[in-house]
Amino acid sequence: MEAVNFERLFVITGGPGSGKSTLVDALARRGMCTMPEAGRAIIQDQVAIGGEALPWSDRRAFAELMLGWEMRSYRAAERVSGPVIFDRGVPDVLGYLRLSDLPIPSHVERAAQIFRYHRRVFIAPPWPEIFALDAERKQSFAEAQATYEVMIETYSALGYNLIPLPLNSVEERVQFVSAMVG
Repeated sequence: MEAVNFERLFVITGGPGSGKSTLVDALARRGMCTMPEAGRAIIQDQVAIGGEALPWSDRRAFAELMLGWEMRSYRAAERVSGPVIFDRGVPDVLGYLRLSDLPIPSHVERAAQIFRYHRRVFIAPPWPEIFALDAERKQSFAEAQATYEVMIETYSALGYNLIPLPLNSVEERVQFVSAMVG
């Protein structure tokens, strides 16, 4: 794999229902290049085709599809100039497997080492006031908090510096991220 200028690739991670995707969508509307979250799209696709690679059916298969999605998004970002914002990244798959108490295959660990992002990673803290369930998000708030903790551990262990997003309006979060990205 040839060297990539990963300093322009920024991840927003955290637990479900913490405003990550809303923030990424708002950044995209402002003209920033973004890469969507894998999990929600995979769930929608698997439900549509009657597939089993779902977090409530086959977590291991779900993780493999997320890994493939995240690596494909990374490759797409390589072809874009300027900053790119990811709604989760390859390390999130590692964190998901840890959260699910599943063995971590060596290829997932290797992917997290190879597919690197800017050392500053934005993390959305649990936010009970905006947390809501929907067709794809079936986790409880306690699971969202556990996901947040696992993502802190996972990204930190990989050498990333976590920058907590403020619990503010979408517009204020957009300004925060935009200022940090440059």
